[in-house]
Amino acid sequence: MKQSCNSGGRLGAFWRISLLLLLVLMAVFRMTPASAETKAFRIGILQEPRTLNVWLASDAWSSRVLSQMYEPLYIREPQDLKLVPWLAAADPVYDAATLSYTVPLRDAKWSDGSPLTAADVAFTGRLIQTFRIPRYISSWDFIEEIEALDPHTVRFVLKAPRAIFTSRTLTTPIVQKKRWAPVLEQLASQQDSMLRLLNHEVTDPVSSGPFVLKQWKKGAFLYLKKNPHFFANGKEISGYRLGPHIPGIIFKVYGTTDAAVLALKKGTIDFFWWGLQPGYLADLDQDPNVRVFSSQKSALYYVGLNLRRAPFDDIHFRQALATVIDKEFIIKRILHDYAVKMDSVVPPSNTFWYCPDVRRYGEGLGRDERIRRAYRILQEGGYSWEVPPVNGKGEVVTGEGIKMPDGREMRGITILTPPADYDPHRAMIGIMIQEWVKMLGMDAVSRPMPLGAMIHHVKTRHEFDCFVLGYGSLSLDPDYLRNFFISTNSKPKGWNTSGYHNPEFDRIAEASARTLDREKRRQLIWAMQKMVMEDLPWIPLYCPKLEEGARAGRFQGWINMVGGIGNKWSFCRIRPQ
Repeated sequence: MKQSCNSGGRLGAFWRISLLLLLVLMAVFRMTPASAETKAFRIGILQEPRTLNVWLASDAWSSRVLSQMYEPLYIREPQDLKLVPWLAAADPVYDAATLSYTVPLRDAKWSDGSPLTAADVAFTGRLIQTFRIPRYISSWDFIEEIEALDPHTVRFVLKAPRAIFTSRTLTTPIVQKKRWAPVLEQLASQQDSMLRLLNHEVTDPVSSGPFVLKQWKKGAFLYLKKNPHFFANGKEISGYRLGPHIPGIIFKVYGTTDAAVLALKKGTIDFFWWGLQPGYLADLDQDPNVRVFSSQKSALYYVGLNLRRAPFDDIHFRQALATVIDKEFIIKRILHDYAVKMDSVVPPSNTFWYCPDVRRYGEGLGRDERIRRAYRILQEGGYSWEVPPVNGKGEVVTGEGIKMPDGREMRGITILTPPADYDPHRAMIGIMIQEWVKMLGMDAVSRPMPLGAMIHHVKTRHEFDCFVLGYGSLSLDPDYLRNFFISTNSKPKGWNTSGYHNPEFDRIAEASARTLDREKRRQLIWAMQKMVMEDLPWIPLYCPKLEEGARAGRFQGWINMVGGIGNKWSFCRIRPQ
């Protein structure tokens, strides 16, 4: 009897433990999408979105999630990067007499089943204009009138011709009037209405895209399910038959690249949506379960020069500096070939707008020949030395005591860089420029500085000699050339950080902003690139390559384009393999 009781007690304990395990498992499953949805595509991200308010979203993670739910009228197709109709049904029709564009719309619906109409498009534009949304107002400020002619036709009347209307205005995400109109009514009479709009909490965005939010477990994951009302499902656009062909996307938050790469190797995620540094690639290249995709970026890393102060106000000095900076060395020794050399301020990946005929400095030269050529340039500009960097025999030696053309001793120059723990590559580039400049007999020091303080010195106070910075994601419309170098932007917090002033550049830049003919505008953009590379307010260095990892053998149909495989075309095309 005693033995029987002990056996029963053990059996009861077994069931109690089993029940406890079952409850634990149920709790775990409540923290992840249901088992019926486990075939969803799993994406690893480093941080969760800061907001689901499309007007506030400026961080990468918010933008990547929201890009699956908010659609524009036009998007860029993968091969030639041309704008193609998306929510729009055809190309916009321009009427020069009225300075207007008419855009027809496809039959599309929101995720709640209601139709997406011209009223939504007009409402979106008026919202941006009324509240002057910082991220979008520059693309809508020149619109005089927005009119919904009928449910499927919208007309935009411009105040003046603007080239960025098609590339930026018409690529703005469209929001649902029904969802946002009540919010605007509440804010209209309040002070700081724009800030209140930006801070408006959105928990249930209404989607016109391929996916719609179903669940967000803060700090863990977001689950986006397939939108049954997505207009492109089953259609062919630009030669691509679109889906999506997956039930949804799970965004899993990992916090660090190490944790996300480990999850990719273990198969916990199907794709890590972030660029991989060279240190990870050797290991992943040997893993048969991981496929590494290499893509081009639209990016620019460069040396910016302060033309407001000597010696950077002298073209001879700038040309000599551009000559001694060895971009091939930077790419091979510092970046380990995970970058492409840039000889213009437009990336070569932007093939239509990139000018191949700009002036190049020191191309193909070895170290000594770079010093000799830079020395000759400085001599022509009137510089002198106590000990020249090239002796009477033409041999390169250590130069000392460089003097300005007016005979004054040249002061030491400072090269600002981000700190090594933020960007070791740019910090090392600053050190190398320091050493190359010293070879010409100049005093130079590379000074790492916290990024915020550095930008304040460069953009607000204009207290700098030169700096190493970059734009990791440039617009595919090169209107940024005008913003970066036009004279009117040489002001505190203005985009023209170098203080570049060239009346001819200003004239061409303004003409490029008004030119609607794409071919004519390209000639102007090319002329601007040539002028910048002659005058050298900036010295472009490189554009990093983008390396991304995905699980091999689980999904097929990736679309690799400028900016990587994490794009709308891919997510509408991939299917289980």
